[in-house]
Amino acid sequence: MKIIGKWMGMALLMLPTLLVTDIMAQELKKPTLEDLIPGGETYRYAENLYGIQWWGDMCIKPGIDSLLAINAQTGKETLLVTREKINHALQQEKLGELRQLYQVSLPWADKTQILLTLPGSYAVYDWEADRIIGKREFPKESSNRDYHAASNNVAYTLKNNLFVNDRAVTDEPDGIVCGQSVHRNEFGISKGTFWSPQGDLLAFYRMDESMVTQYPLVDITARIGELNNVRYPMAGMTSHKVTVGIYNPATQKTIYLNAGDPTDRYFTNITWAPDAKSLYLIELNRDQNHAQLCQYDVETGERITRFELEEKHPKYVEPQHPILFLPWDGRKFIFQSQRDGYNHLYLADTQTLTYPDTHSAAAGGSYRQGCKVKQLTQGNWLVQDVLGFNEKKKEIIFTATKESPLQSNLYKMNINSGKITPLDNGKGVHSGKLSASGSYLIDTWSSPEMPRSINLTGTQNNKSINLLTARNPYEGFDMPSIETGTIKAANGVTDLYYRLVKPADFDPTKKYPAIVYVYGGPHAQMITNGWMNSTRGWDLYMAGKGYIMFSLDNRGSDNRGLEFENATFRQLGIEEGKDQVKGAEFLKSLPYVDGNRIGVHGWSFGGHMTTALMLRYPEIFKVGVAGGPVIDWSYYEVMYGERYMDTPQSNPEGYKNSNLKNLAGNLKGHLLIIHDDHDDTCVPQHTLSFMKACVDARTYPDLFIYPTHKHNVIGRDRVHLHEKITRYFEDYLKK
Repeated sequence: MKIIGKWMGMALLMLPTLLVTDIMAQELKKPTLEDLIPGGETYRYAENLYGIQWWGDMCIKPGIDSLLAINAQTGKETLLVTREKINHALQQEKLGELRQLYQVSLPWADKTQILLTLPGSYAVYDWEADRIIGKREFPKESSNRDYHAASNNVAYTLKNNLFVNDRAVTDEPDGIVCGQSVHRNEFGISKGTFWSPQGDLLAFYRMDESMVTQYPLVDITARIGELNNVRYPMAGMTSHKVTVGIYNPATQKTIYLNAGDPTDRYFTNITWAPDAKSLYLIELNRDQNHAQLCQYDVETGERITRFELEEKHPKYVEPQHPILFLPWDGRKFIFQSQRDGYNHLYLADTQTLTYPDTHSAAAGGSYRQGCKVKQLTQGNWLVQDVLGFNEKKKEIIFTATKESPLQSNLYKMNINSGKITPLDNGKGVHSGKLSASGSYLIDTWSSPEMPRSINLTGTQNNKSINLLTARNPYEGFDMPSIETGTIKAANGVTDLYYRLVKPADFDPTKKYPAIVYVYGGPHAQMITNGWMNSTRGWDLYMAGKGYIMFSLDNRGSDNRGLEFENATFRQLGIEEGKDQVKGAEFLKSLPYVDGNRIGVHGWSFGGHMTTALMLRYPEIFKVGVAGGPVIDWSYYEVMYGERYMDTPQSNPEGYKNSNLKNLAGNLKGHLLIIHDDHDDTCVPQHTLSFMKACVDARTYPDLFIYPTHKHNVIGRDRVHLHEKITRYFEDYLKK
């Protein structure tokens, strides 16, 4: 009896603890699509410091109502100005008011002035004088605005023409576009205007699309649908012609570079010489296998053939970055190249000319250089971005994958000695903003366990001051577990990284359905050492609903070097699919995965991969949802399509093998195709032609259209999209 009584007493003492534990378990809830998808009413994201920037070497932290300056050495905060004071000054000039200060900028390191972007104007506010000291107006309906702080000049476009300071630079007919991004934003192009260092000259793109076939899109918001034609050059067809102009606001005159016939050529990576007497750009042939750095005289527009710098490759050359002149020596510049198989930095000395012999490069490539060139970085890793220079120390600061292909870390390198020094903690995925002198960095990083951390770091002493450590946005939720690892590619040699997401209540004795989320194309990486290993919100949601979620970065994806990427050349979707099958085989080997219930989902290139996997491997993949899929690469645009596939005329076998219409009869499982009716990236013809092929083959996919969206579904409708995808897998894979 004593023993029983003692046991009962202990049980009573334990009861409150058990109840608390049980209650806590009950309180934990699974996140919903509204919590996980951008556009959701309760969308949860890691805290951030919006608009953080440099004012010289002083860190500026904007808020809603105040602008704070942070001493990069001590971390001490000082109030510069309030929104109330700025708005009072704006009201004095009848310029309206600001609702927050996140979008202001401080481009003048030596002045107490703020640049304000307002509807219809730029205004300059001096916080010491407490007044608006200047403004530059532009039409509210203008686009592509480009303000130069030193000259106070502003360029912008109205419809398809370019203006500078309210004066028309161009007056072009329909079919010609000026001052906007060209070549469909390939080759690192993101804008169409380029101010000289002092802002007294403007280089700009002029694109003649009048010869390009128009593709019809229909606006269904009108009572009678209205036709919206877009210029869309498909692979192997006539492309647009681009020229580069230089406009002088003082003389109001324009010259165009004499680059010869611009037919079937690409002009990219525009850079001004430090003295603004010449302009550099990289010219690429339409085959995209021969790139040349060219220099032009800005007064005459004639090419200066003082030295040569060019690269060739039997597959493709892909220039992505403009050259960067050393701030302490305008005769030398940094350029980036994959000539040794990985993207690295090289230093060119334009004053030391050499005979331009041809040299062998990686994987059958070659290069010629007519000046002295020194390779600065090397190894089986790649440089991702150059952040700037420390002129006093003769250093360049950059991000690279030196620690791991899954990471991006910060480094500095002494140009003279070649010594590379890490500037961060060696973990996770980092990005940086460099101060004016190069002495300090705003280091923003995340890791699998760290949602976001923002720090001020000294580039000379590595002293770090934390500005923000974000809380876990899913705190209090019952979250799935995430694992990463490697498997071998289909070639049996190459390591591929995967990510596996398991339900929070995972039971190793159960058999779970699995979904492969796939992209697989160039310039994308699904698995990193960033926050939650870059797991998407929908993957987390589906794991919460009882699925094993899996992603694999196959050959052809990003951050693994040239040979890894171009293994898919002229046969897109083929080698990538073989690697994804290796991923599916790995899934099947797991005792808790039901090998008869494997699905696949992806968008764009991932839509192509999803459809291809369903058709080529119907015995493996039972259910698929393909969004905005490329079905036939001959329907895709010239720049991207021809880089990776060549033309349909020169590679008929590759286009035939990659054309998923030819495989329509193989469909056995459930396949949902989703497309946007205004998709001007992957035009609706892809999906509609596939539906016709399936009708002819007597196979039965499903179709859903999102009206008024382009190449993806954004805003509030994005939650609807993911609910639609979820229901399809719930209906056909989970049961």
